[in-house]
Amino acid sequence: MESRPMLPVSEALDRLRALVPPLPPERLPLEAALGRILAEDAAARLTQPPFDASAMDGYALRADEAKPGARLRVVGEAAAGRPWAGRLGPGEAVRIFTGAALPEGAGHVAMQEDAAREGDEIRLLDSLDPAANIRAAGRDFRAGEILIPAGRRIGPRELGLLASMNLPEVWVGRAPRLGILPMGDELVSPGADPGPGGVVASAQYGLLGLARQAGAAARLLPIAPDDLDALRAILRGAAEEFDLLVTIGGASVGDHDHLRPALAAEGAELVFHRLALRPGKPLTAAQLGGLAVLGLPGNPVSAQVCGELFLRPALERLMGGEGTARALRAARLAEALPANGPREHYLRATLRHGPEGDLVRPFADQDSSRARLLTEAQALIRRAARAPAAEAGAWVEILPLEAPWS
Repeated sequence: MESRPMLPVSEALDRLRALVPPLPPERLPLEAALGRILAEDAAARLTQPPFDASAMDGYALRADEAKPGARLRVVGEAAAGRPWAGRLGPGEAVRIFTGAALPEGAGHVAMQEDAAREGDEIRLLDSLDPAANIRAAGRDFRAGEILIPAGRRIGPRELGLLASMNLPEVWVGRAPRLGILPMGDELVSPGADPGPGGVVASAQYGLLGLARQAGAAARLLPIAPDDLDALRAILRGAAEEFDLLVTIGGASVGDHDHLRPALAAEGAELVFHRLALRPGKPLTAAQLGGLAVLGLPGNPVSAQVCGELFLRPALERLMGGEGTARALRAARLAEALPANGPREHYLRATLRHGPEGDLVRPFADQDSSRARLLTEAQALIRRAARAPAAEAGAWVEILPLEAPWS
């Protein structure tokens, strides 16, 4: 039995961040940048709005003439993209539409409901809105202003803002090339007959979804046999093709667990092994030349939980983000929990929103064979190593099972 002490999760994350430095950035058109992380600050190339613009359909007039009962002569029309060329004189008004540039000399837009028109003349009604109804130039942002800092993930809202900043392309972190390698003689692909003692391999698909959702260029590799020489050959090929290789299974200390011996035989540097984590104790990380290797447990539930805790931050780091653990939230326990053991524990749980805050309820059965419960869970409850018992109603830390854009 190994005597090496188990590594705390926080220290393992720090080591993982050092293992996966950001990849060189690339320049992409906006339509291809969704989900990527900005590699440099995004500054506006224009002022928005670029001119004083009407916020209403109505009539543009001089500010000192915006008085109920005033009669003004309509001398022109301004629409979005078709400004009126001229300067308003005393007693004049311009028919204007929402988004149109304000004519020179105008300081007020009377809504069309507040004006009665008779031929080429309008009369301002008693209902005249005192508001100017003008969107001032630069009210949103000005040219040169940094609106989105480097390190921010581009979601739908950021994509729209970048477009309004007149940026057709952006520098972003390159999508990591990720290989996902399930290992084990007992495994068969979905759709095949597992036969006596066989198991349908599933963990790789959950991790593939997580990785692609995180922005990686991820690819599934064929199931690797429990053979040291075969695994060494796969590792050599992966080092030439991928930035990060995720293996599933084979990371423990059994006679058929060949990951660490294969890594050692190929000259890899072991970064960590055996974490104070449940599920996920045999988690392994190594450096093989320019290839980072993350060895996850073979159990699908354990692999997916470790993917949330370690693979997602690693991919974020490679793409140019911080790569830190996802932010935890507070929630109240719906039922009591016993004291925790020596390993940091993540429990699958349901999450409900209430007037007094979120209410989290752990599943009674936390066995890692219950893959179904992971899809029914909305959160993971984090229990620190040796955490004392917690009563119902106590506040605990949770990791929502969602993938925020930022």
